[in-house]
Amino acid sequence: MLSSQTKDEVTDAAVAKLCTAVGGSLSVDAVIAADEATISEAISKVGFWRRKTQYIKQAAQQLRDNFESDVPKTVDELCSLPGVEPKMAFLALQVAWKLNLGIGVDVHVHRITNRLGWHRRPTKNPEETRLNLQSWLPKELHGEINHMLVGFGQTVCFPVGPKCDSCTLSSARLCPSAQ
Repeated sequence: MLSSQTKDEVTDAAVAKLCTAVGGSLSVDAVIAADEATISEAISKVGFWRRKTQYIKQAAQQLRDNFESDVPKTVDELCSLPGVEPKMAFLALQVAWKLNLGIGVDVHVHRITNRLGWHRRPTKNPEETRLNLQSWLPKELHGEINHMLVGFGQTVCFPVGPKCDSCTLSSARLCPSAQ
């Protein structure tokens, strides 16, 4: 929830600060017991922190009331929580329950797979990208593709000014965008 529109380093620092602020454990009960000001202060460096503060409080309450304070086990259940979209739901299911029900597609995966020409026609949004990738990418790779392409997008294949000159895919002529 915190990572959306926020760099990983900032997210990691905010999670650590939030954990400390609520008493050392990010349990549902600890988040419910914390006041909004405490949560806001802890996550104030992430994008949209005011809205995310509300999402965190509301999600914790719903987790306690509807899911026995546990991570829901379906995409629909996860997406019923405030601030949770399909990308996050698929990734959460992979991490929490080892369930591979789909690909978590964010802006990096959407941009890079289109640059690489992995779609017959360019996709217009992350959901279209997800459905297209799931139609042909072997299921055993679904859990790895997000992490792999996000890292690639953060270090080599930037949205503006990608490092094509140092990219192996470019030098091997596997990237139509670099030609």
